[in-house]
Amino acid sequence: MLITRRLEFDAGHRIPGHGSQCRHLHGHRYALEITLSGDIITTEGAAEQGMVMDYSEVRRIARESLVETWDHAFLVYSKDTPVVEFLRTLPDHKTVELDAPPTAENLANLAFQILDAAFRDFYGNHLRLERVRLYETPNCWADAVRNGA
Repeated sequence: MLITRRLEFDAGHRIPGHGSQCRHLHGHRYALEITLSGDIITTEGAAEQGMVMDYSEVRRIARESLVETWDHAFLVYSKDTPVVEFLRTLPDHKTVELDAPPTAENLANLAFQILDAAFRDFYGNHLRLERVRLYETPNCWADAVRNGA
């Protein structure tokens, strides 16, 4: 069985070297869809009976492990020296330095890695992260999936 939970957050970024508008500092209202697979819990009387995982738990784990860090932050490529140096001059600025340019594809892959470590088999029902879909805009998104499919 597959279940999916959607969360949204706001973040800024730029794609250094991009040939169009994305080379400028700007922001997005990102949407993150987390798809998990697992067996439906059948334990009589369990709070999660009939579920793969409680959606509120999916939200809590995703927020604690990823969304709270990225929400209202500037996601910057660590080798984008002028921007990194500028952001470091801003007191208490929420900056997340990344090892790759913050494209939708790279962010989806990184989100998958972070969330894959956070979602484990809580209930003995073979819970596993299958896909992270990151919407950069309502019409543009990237999917990071288990086994690279």
